[in-house]
Amino acid sequence: MTTPELPTQYAPADVETQSYERWVAEGYFTADVGSEREPHSIVLPPPNVTGVLHIGHALDHSIQDALSRRARMRGFETLWLPGMDHAGIATQNVVERELAKEGLSRHDLGREAFVERVWQWKEESGGRILGQMAKLGDSVDWSRERFTMDEGLSRAVQTIFKRLFDDGLIYRAERIINWCPRCLTALSDIEVDHTDDEGELVSIRYGDGESSIVVATTRAETMLGDTAVAVHPSDERYAHLVGTSVEVPLTGRLIPIVADEHVDPAFGTGAVKVTPAHDTNDFEIGRRHGLPSLAIMDERGLITAHGPFQGLDRFEARPAVVAALRAEGRVVAERRPYLHAVGHCSRCKTVVEPRLSLQWFVNVQPLAKAAGDAVRDGRTRIHPPELAKRYFDWVDDMHDWCISRQLWWGHRIPVWYGPEGEVLCVGPDEEPPAGYVQDPDVLDTWFSSGLWPFSTLGWPERTRELERFYPTTVLVTGYDILFFWVARMMMFGLYAMDGTPPFQTVALHGMVRDQYGKKMSKSFGNVVDPLDWISRYGADATRFTLLRGAGPGSDVAISEDWAAGSRNFCNKIWNATRFALMNGATVSAALPDPGELTVADRWILSRLQAVVAAVDTGYEDFEFAKISDQLYHFAWDEVCDWYVELAKIQIASGGEVADRTRLVLGHVFDALLRLLHPLVPFVSEELWRALTGGPSVTVAPWPVSDARYADRAAEGEILSLQELITEVRRFRSDQGLKPGQRVAARLTLDRTALAAHETAIRSLLRLEDPSESFTATARLAVGSAVVEIDTAGAIDVAAERRRMDKDLASARKEAAQSAAKLANEQFMSKAPDDVVVKVRARAAQADADIARLEAQLAALPAS
Repeated sequence: MTTPELPTQYAPADVETQSYERWVAEGYFTADVGSEREPHSIVLPPPNVTGVLHIGHALDHSIQDALSRRARMRGFETLWLPGMDHAGIATQNVVERELAKEGLSRHDLGREAFVERVWQWKEESGGRILGQMAKLGDSVDWSRERFTMDEGLSRAVQTIFKRLFDDGLIYRAERIINWCPRCLTALSDIEVDHTDDEGELVSIRYGDGESSIVVATTRAETMLGDTAVAVHPSDERYAHLVGTSVEVPLTGRLIPIVADEHVDPAFGTGAVKVTPAHDTNDFEIGRRHGLPSLAIMDERGLITAHGPFQGLDRFEARPAVVAALRAEGRVVAERRPYLHAVGHCSRCKTVVEPRLSLQWFVNVQPLAKAAGDAVRDGRTRIHPPELAKRYFDWVDDMHDWCISRQLWWGHRIPVWYGPEGEVLCVGPDEEPPAGYVQDPDVLDTWFSSGLWPFSTLGWPERTRELERFYPTTVLVTGYDILFFWVARMMMFGLYAMDGTPPFQTVALHGMVRDQYGKKMSKSFGNVVDPLDWISRYGADATRFTLLRGAGPGSDVAISEDWAAGSRNFCNKIWNATRFALMNGATVSAALPDPGELTVADRWILSRLQAVVAAVDTGYEDFEFAKISDQLYHFAWDEVCDWYVELAKIQIASGGEVADRTRLVLGHVFDALLRLLHPLVPFVSEELWRALTGGPSVTVAPWPVSDARYADRAAEGEILSLQELITEVRRFRSDQGLKPGQRVAARLTLDRTALAAHETAIRSLLRLEDPSESFTATARLAVGSAVVEIDTAGAIDVAAERRRMDKDLASARKEAAQSAAKLANEQFMSKAPDDVVVKVRARAAQADADIARLEAQLAALPAS
């Protein structure tokens, strides 16, 4: 085989696109449903059709890609299924903004034409993230790409809606929901972002004299809809008022004072105003006490209550109501600013309004119980295990799910209303009677994405894909959507698939943060664009930076310096593989027996077996930080820094030793590149093809640990060699000797295992044989080995002595200052613990520096 020429430097842009296109063209990512191999399947959490690749996606996809690539190499029939979510609110907002530029609204077009316009936008502009996934290296099966609004998935949505409806698990009712006055739709919990906003807390007196009661509120305008005041049943302060009535200021209405366990007597005055139509907790109090619900606000947040505030926006009404209360002497206290949690629409940032509304709901109690049981009985494993408690906290106390949205883009609710008030749910192969009108609302986007693990495989049909790849092997996602998305998929999967959960394992990772652990935010100016990193450092460096920090359930800190370091790592592997190729490294089906190999060869092969085992263990526990760290240090510290240098010496010696070294060198780099491939697919592909001549590392077999090459004795011998060389190199550096500067030395290696390594030691340390006139100026003992060196004439002794004297004086000064602080009782009694720890550390370092410098000075030859 002709050894290919590799460029002197790795240029990711020259490799990545062509490699990816070749992988796709060769069908390496396409799963064969008819094969007899054991299946391994992952469904990609579908990004929004409006989205672009952000750093969270990059982490999530890098983990899934690593798992999929390794499974493929291990011989599994691997399906990583991609697709996109139709993103109801986000997509409708995008298209409505486009229409606004033309002076139009969706109402000008009408529903059917507007939906056609959204489909047109999707085909022309949506889905940019798919191309960006390719840039990252996602090994997804593009032949099975799905979209939550495509025909098959729409059929699945309609099918499961009807089943749930027929089973009494979907119903229509008036309930308090999250409402966006700008988007004019209900919102799910995950579509509401909570922030601490500055507002006001106003305390208002209801009634007069001994029968009066004071309540506090941050939303004074909602008092116009109060239908009760509530106190705790055990609160003796208000026991005499329970069952009486009090007048609502500004309205003249009398409302009851009721006792309810929900009230916290220690909060505020211990009395709360109850507005059932505009607060979730108040709605539940109202249901328990049979209170009326007075809606005083329309869908746009305008006051509808008769009186002077009618027609005002809610934020205009708030100060107006407070001013009117103040004029009547009803305001007891006002606190501004008052910091409190406020919900905002995640799309348009409008403050969300709790609103009583007629909506469609899923009765989640039996579904949520099944989802909890599946984890408790081990059918699905949550990793890391400590996050299972969060899951149980959610599914064990889940409220019914509002699934209707007042939008035009999405899966329209398949319920039709007859002329006499009939309600009919229509299945996918059914038609409504003439004269029936369909419900105008669409389903929550999370409803269709909750079906993703099985609808994408062809459900409700019993397809070969569904039989082969369901349940999926693992779901990889962030812990932040454990409740919102994972729980919904578990509920629907168990319901639709007769008690079989959609995932064998749910592997949770954390959020990506900056190097200081701060959450990434545009306002902080610390957001990382992964596409920018890919452009500047390469996809492999971007992926490796993320994976090196990815522990189960833990947040991932990253920085640009670390990305540059990952790029340097890729370059290191590139250059080392070039060396191996230039020196005739050979990849053979079989290695020589251990007894035929040198100690250095046996050492690196032994270390390789240990690393393969450690990496396999890391994958079982989704410990990507540990996997990356193992491979980084093995590749850089052991293969590149040590074995490559030892191999140079062995190859230079010629003969059978050189030939066997080339075989070992080829074997080690072959295995290393295969181990690295799931993490850094592009550079490993280019190097592996050059090294082996094989078609692609993507389909190469995963390395397997071979116990025959485990050799503790060789590892111990090379460790002794490393300790000796490291100590002498440190001495040379301390003495000011240049790395390439050769000096004479006498080695005493008798009665040590290092005797056989004298040639390597002299080569690596740039040591010449001693002449007859050799006079040692320094003596180093490392274990039983002794190295005597003659530095006379090699360094400027006087200059080195002056430099060391200066450093020694600084170290002694630091030691004295630290000792004085530690002996000062006043300092020790007042200084924080962390400060004392730092001072003690400086003192210890100073003492170590003094000892080292004194030894170096003593080792200097006489000037």
